[in-house]
Amino acid sequence: MPNPDVQLPAVALVHPHDESDNTGHPGGDKDEVGLTGGLTVIVSGNWQVHALTRPGVMRSLQSSLGNLTRLTRRVAHQPLRWDLSKVTALDHIGAQLLWNAWGKKRPVFLLLSRQHRDFFKRLEDAGALSLPAAPPPRRLLIVIYDWTQVCIDHLTGFVALIGQFILDLMRMLRLPHRAPWKEISANIYHIGFQALGITAIVGFLIGVVLSFLSAQQLHTFGGDIYLVNILGMSIIRELGPLLAAILVAGRSGSAITAQLGVMRVTQELDAMEVMGLPHGFRLILPRVIALLVAMPLLVIWTDAIALIGGMTAAQLQLGLSPTYFLQQLPGAVALPNYLIGLGKGAVFGGLIAMVACHFGLRIEPNTESLGQGTTTSVVSAITIVILADAVFAILFSGVGF
Repeated sequence: MPNPDVQLPAVALVHPHDESDNTGHPGGDKDEVGLTGGLTVIVSGNWQVHALTRPGVMRSLQSSLGNLTRLTRRVAHQPLRWDLSKVTALDHIGAQLLWNAWGKKRPVFLLLSRQHRDFFKRLEDAGALSLPAAPPPRRLLIVIYDWTQVCIDHLTGFVALIGQFILDLMRMLRLPHRAPWKEISANIYHIGFQALGITAIVGFLIGVVLSFLSAQQLHTFGGDIYLVNILGMSIIRELGPLLAAILVAGRSGSAITAQLGVMRVTQELDAMEVMGLPHGFRLILPRVIALLVAMPLLVIWTDAIALIGGMTAAQLQLGLSPTYFLQQLPGAVALPNYLIGLGKGAVFGGLIAMVACHFGLRIEPNTESLGQGTTTSVVSAITIVILADAVFAILFSGVGF
């Protein structure tokens, strides 16, 4: 609660014949650079932040200081003296306010208490704040060239990472007893098992929504029995793998990038290089293999839960029993569609892991790069997964129908 006894800050211009005898105390507790005659600005009251922030105070002070600035320009031939001897309290905020009113330099004629001298001494020593010049606007061709260079850099780095993974995989196959089995097992647990809950919830809801929407349209044309075909093909061949991949990219892909980024920030990656531990064999290989193994299993899990959701909605909407649904499903969805879905899961898992590791190893040792790299990793992984899904759709357009 504000103290009502605090004297509010004030500024007043005093004409020489109105000025009282308060301008000369040399050798006392005030510093003075004085003159006789001219105008005097009397600054008084409490110039600390809690007094300046009271309602209406800053607006009044800025108005008074603005009027003084305009007045001094009109009477520039007359010397102007600033008397701060009646200031009861001062802090850096109040000193900066006066310093700005003086044009960021000490007035020639100034009466100042000794206890307030250090505030202005520090402002004077700091000097004017010089900002760097704004960079010239870049032309469109330069922007396109820079983006092309960045894309080429990422593409070559990604291809090199894939090559390093293949070499590490061959090394593991040649020396299986030296493979990082514990890291692989731990990553399968974190990436696969711990993602069962979220994939089940989302898969069930997607199955319910898809079944409800499809049932409404099919019931209009009397094609209720084809609901099994629509749900089976769409979930097993497309939605199941794609849904699991997007969830894993957002959950596990970001985690992988953040883990590698934190290792960069804490210099653990540098320590591994010093100890002769290759990043590819100890960090990238376990994560990629874990996702290659876990993603097909997650696809099976997501397909099953989504079909359960679809069956539930079909029972409620069209009265199709789960028994009828399960009997018709093998005939509606051929085995190649199921294998294509599993293959998509493995490919999506490998791409997510490689993209996450690629951006994780490129993070600079600062927190801003860590956040930016993690975001870029997730967006890139989802985009690449969708592109890969489109490639699958084109390549296997004639399979499974």
